[in-house]
Amino acid sequence: MNLKFSLTKETKIKFGITLHRIKAEKNFAGIKKNDLGGWVEKEENIYSSGDAWVSGNAQVSGDAQVSGDAQVYGNAWVSGDAWVSGNAQVYGNAWVYGNAQVSGDAQVSGDAQVYGNAWVYGNAQVSGNAQVSGNAQVYGNAQVSGNAWVSGNAQVYGNARVSGNARVSGDAQVSGDAQVSGNAQVSGDAQVYGDAQVEKSPLLIQGTKHIVTECNGNIKIGCEIYSIKEWKKNYKEIGKKHGYTDNEIAEYYDYILLAEKRMIK
Repeated sequence: MNLKFSLTKETKIKFGITLHRIKAEKNFAGIKKNDLGGWVEKEENIYSSGDAWVSGNAQVSGDAQVSGDAQVYGNAWVSGDAWVSGNAQVYGNAWVYGNAQVSGDAQVSGDAQVYGNAWVYGNAQVSGNAQVSGNAQVYGNAQVSGNAWVSGNAQVYGNARVSGNARVSGDAQVSGDAQVSGNAQVSGDAQVYGDAQVEKSPLLIQGTKHIVTECNGNIKIGCEIYSIKEWKKNYKEIGKKHGYTDNEIAEYYDYILLAEKRMIK
């Protein structure tokens, strides 16, 4: 028997799942014995050790677990095989599901969703209508808010901010003090870092051999990153070093010129 809380006879059904109101069986972390909490499908949804708790109208179902000193409250829902641990907080109308994890001191709030195999940890915050999915990771002091989406294998970390209707996907990385906002789309293997601010979609071209992307005012082709000036001066030598044909070198020179025009604008 769980000595921290018990399942009351008060139940409700959501999507065919019977949920039980919980009641504290002892005093801990500001919770008093006999205080009513939120809703769980089974005792295993909340660890008996630690100060983890579910309160308000929050719900935990499936094989989801709330552990450590984590708190799930408001109208939040944690389901599937999701895990909320450490000092993490999930609240508001937020939904964490699938195999997603929220840990450390991370917070997921508002109408945000974290799902798939996504992981939000550290001091990261996901709020508003933001979505973090796939194998994406948001960590450090990063914030994802508004209607922003972070998906695929993307990573947002450091003090980075992704907001508005921005999309970060693929293997893209946003880090440092970078800000991606508006309708910007950062995808592929693009990297936005430092103090960069992106409010429109950066250049991303899938060429014959490698992807061409903008990187903080420079151009990245494959694993090589240079300024426009350096590319224009050395593009032939760089191309030959990587086994480009003459036609491919000419193709990528056109991409370099296109990037230059975009930057001038």
